[in-house]
Amino acid sequence: MMDNKHSSVIKVGIADMNIVQPPNIIRTSGLGSCVGVVIYDAVQEVAGMAHVMLPDSTLAKTGTMNIAKYADTALEALVELIRKAGGNPNVLKAKIAGGAQMFQFTSGSEMMRIGPRNVEAVKEELKRLNIKLLAEDVGGNSGRTIEFNPKNKELMIRTVNQGVIIL
Repeated sequence: MMDNKHSSVIKVGIADMNIVQPPNIIRTSGLGSCVGVVIYDAVQEVAGMAHVMLPDSTLAKTGTMNIAKYADTALEALVELIRKAGGNPNVLKAKIAGGAQMFQFTSGSEMMRIGPRNVEAVKEELKRLNIKLLAEDVGGNSGRTIEFNPKNKELMIRTVNQGVIIL
């Protein structure tokens, strides 16, 4: 058993996911139009984080699909990882951040609305999986780094040029 002085930061890359238990914390950076999704079991103190890039796996090209990349596949896979680590799928809660509109386009084309679409897709998927969304910090047009502590259930969000908020 590790003591708190030796907690580690588990890093989640882009289109990646992982799980964490105290005393460790979990972090992902570079959330632009991507959405960082944290799902956790508050009692068992098991949390997972996914860095979702795109709303829908039907956008996937053929070949090996990275399930962590898409809202409709990542969340389900994350819940399964949490369950395997001892979390109860029936009591999961979620916090999300990201989904920024990183570039201003005059065309307003659907493809350019990827941030908002990611947020919508993540929320639909949480609803489908019956996971209560407790907090969100989405939209805007700045990148974010997020860090979740499964012990105190705090999601720390550092937004470029805007400081830090805790959800």
